[in-house]
Amino acid sequence: MRSLLAIYPGSFDPVTNGHLDLIERAAQLFERLIVAVLQNDGKEPLFTTAERIEMLREATRGWPNVEVDMFGGLLVEYARQKQARVIIRGIRAVSDYEYELQMALMNRKLAPEIETVFLLPAEAYSYLSSRLVKEIARLGGSVHGLVPPIVEQRLRVKVR
Repeated sequence: MRSLLAIYPGSFDPVTNGHLDLIERAAQLFERLIVAVLQNDGKEPLFTTAERIEMLREATRGWPNVEVDMFGGLLVEYARQKQARVIIRGIRAVSDYEYELQMALMNRKLAPEIETVFLLPAEAYSYLSSRLVKEIARLGGSVHGLVPPIVEQRLRVKVR
């Protein structure tokens, strides 16, 4: 599998240590990994696309085979454009699996040449989500150990 290019897509609003755990796992499996930040004007993210890309680049700089990019529109079209053969998706719970399975099957219908690979996070991150991190930060709680230091700093500024 190492000769394949994989894409790990997501909103990463913000990137968490759970995301980084999956990035590290995928970077060990594939020769190249693109962490692709979804630009979706329909959502109202806490961080801009540029901020999310900047934080991801900082957090992933230790992995030379990982690059950070952005995309909009259909993921499979972006994957085709990049000539990626694999889409990485993380699954924390059964509820994730149901949604991710539906997406993977639709992606397979649209682009049968692209495989979806599900990765499980380390047990320590199985409960962690960007939504929960933002909620904790907004309510004044500590997100130390849940996100990279750059994200922790940026969250403190954003939720003031």
